[in-house]
Amino acid sequence: MSQVLDELVALLSLETIEENLFRGVSQDLGFPQLFGGQVLGQALSAACQTVIADRHVHSLHGYFLRAGDALLPVVYQVERVRDGGSFSTRRVTAIQKGQPIFFCSASFQADEPGFEHQPSMPDVEGPENLPSEVELFSRHAERIPHPMREKILCAKPIQIRPVNPGDPFRPQPSAPLNMYWFKADGSLPANPALHKYLLAYASDFGLLTASLRPHGASFWQPDMQVASLDHALWFHHDLQMDDWHLYVQESPWSGGARGFSRGSIFNRAGELVASVAQEGLIRRRERGA
Repeated sequence: MSQVLDELVALLSLETIEENLFRGVSQDLGFPQLFGGQVLGQALSAACQTVIADRHVHSLHGYFLRAGDALLPVVYQVERVRDGGSFSTRRVTAIQKGQPIFFCSASFQADEPGFEHQPSMPDVEGPENLPSEVELFSRHAERIPHPMREKILCAKPIQIRPVNPGDPFRPQPSAPLNMYWFKADGSLPANPALHKYLLAYASDFGLLTASLRPHGASFWQPDMQVASLDHALWFHHDLQMDDWHLYVQESPWSGGARGFSRGSIFNRAGELVASVAQEGLIRRRERGA
């Protein structure tokens, strides 16, 4: 593993404080608040550590309640809601400064056969010859605010290679669609749960971009306020996060200062491994407000 990937794996491992109580360190990615993907991945890690090994997470539904502080650790409290004959349910609350910043419910199921169908993966260019997101941002380095520049233009634990990149600093109205290939930057242990923590972490990248594109707006515009409000994630198959996956993100609706996006994640073989949905705040603020 690369050093940055090794640090991310450690970030998602968590410290056990007491039964059903865990603590995770935080990572400053240069955003104004704690990255939501970190909380998603750590919350899932906490929930998985309270479930028997032969039950695997198939869904997570959460709400972001307050902006987190990237300079402080996060405490995760797990409630063992139910352990049934086939399914287990856990509720996780993420806490900073004595207040909940996020909560979610996660459901686990023992493996069993059933009917199968899925959509086809879009026919797009593969990742091999596409520039990385860091390379694309490097072309606009002078436009990135100086305090954030070092954290944006650096090695990343998750490689992202956009399929249909736009100019985030001078956005033009376009279709409500965002696609990119992504993978962990290095080899990972053969631990299916770890690969799902990492997918949960990565699933928060870019979703609201799809809901901003039709309006010629971007997270990087100083008058835009953009934040995740909720997040839902369904796991359909085991996955290998050290191999490329295509993330197809589309936004069917926006209104009321909110944007709704949904995502489909395919492996290189075209198998749908996960589905995502998110609603977020997308508000244009008055200058000086």
